[in-house]
Amino acid sequence: MLKQTPLYNLHLDLGGKMTAFAGYQLPIHYRNGIIHEHLHCRSHAGFFDISHMGQCLISGAEATSELERLTPSNITGLKPGQQKYTVLTNEEGGIIDDIIVTSIESGLRIVVNAACKDKDFHYLAHQLSDHCHFVEFTDQALFALQGPTAAAIIRKFSAHTADLPFMTACETELSGIHCTISRCGYTGEDGFEISVANVHAEALARLLLAEKDVIPIGLGARDTLRLEAGLCLYGHELNETITPVEAGLHWLIKKGHSDFPGADKIIRQLQFGTEKILAGLVVDSKVPVREGSVILNDEKNEVGHVTSGSFSPNLGKPIAMAMLDRHYSALGTRLHAKVREHHVAVTVTRLPFIPHRYQR
Repeated sequence: MLKQTPLYNLHLDLGGKMTAFAGYQLPIHYRNGIIHEHLHCRSHAGFFDISHMGQCLISGAEATSELERLTPSNITGLKPGQQKYTVLTNEEGGIIDDIIVTSIESGLRIVVNAACKDKDFHYLAHQLSDHCHFVEFTDQALFALQGPTAAAIIRKFSAHTADLPFMTACETELSGIHCTISRCGYTGEDGFEISVANVHAEALARLLLAEKDVIPIGLGARDTLRLEAGLCLYGHELNETITPVEAGLHWLIKKGHSDFPGADKIIRQLQFGTEKILAGLVVDSKVPVREGSVILNDEKNEVGHVTSGSFSPNLGKPIAMAMLDRHYSALGTRLHAKVREHHVAVTVTRLPFIPHRYQR
């Protein structure tokens, strides 16, 4: 049976078209559709229910050092209030999941992907020693408020929260409702993610949605927004056979760190390069190029495959991300995507497609 987030009835009230996603009933879009929601987030602010994602806490004196041994990143260097995007790796260097880690007073707060949370929580609970305490937050909802006016909206309720730098977090109250807020997101826009107790979730959601600049946004626009921003989606650009280097995430690897699963392969790829690499593609026609489409060179040899593809509302054309043979990944390289029996021209381009507007 599909699960429901604390906002399920609110989604129905707002006209959400519900769909199954990662074991939950979630809105794919609302009354005005995906393109309207997408463009509104780029110009104003959008509210996203992301309560299906997993939240947990690792505490104990050894929490930071033990988590660092499960990721390629600098976790021990996190100061209270700082957060980091990273990945859990397996022994072959593949990605178990991509996660957000936040250092808070009581330990390390972690947000994981919905489709991976059972796997992740089992993995963490068994990999961490008795010196760490692991607890899943089953009573917490999670929202995102994204877009250029998000900070002005948050400022109405909490001035100091609106001044948070990118990738930092704090505990605060919004209209008397206690929550943990971080300045981050998955759209390429400035914005915040808000963790709040389930019992207060609908009240806080209605408070934010009452702001004139804010509209609810479903999974459809969340995907097109992250695609324009060149952000990876687990199960598409990331999986247990793709390394962080192949996914273009070399920047999250701590220099000199070699005590994590798959380190030998990942460090070797950093030194000598990879056989495949994630790249952006602009489609040279109106024909959409979808996930799984084979990428061909001029000799009609396969040189990669599309990992995500959709129409870009901001660019007005189809775009895609693809895992390509490194010899065909140079900017400006002309290739072809096989769409049914047709060969659609595509051009390798720089990621992201739309510049990020984070508050640095």
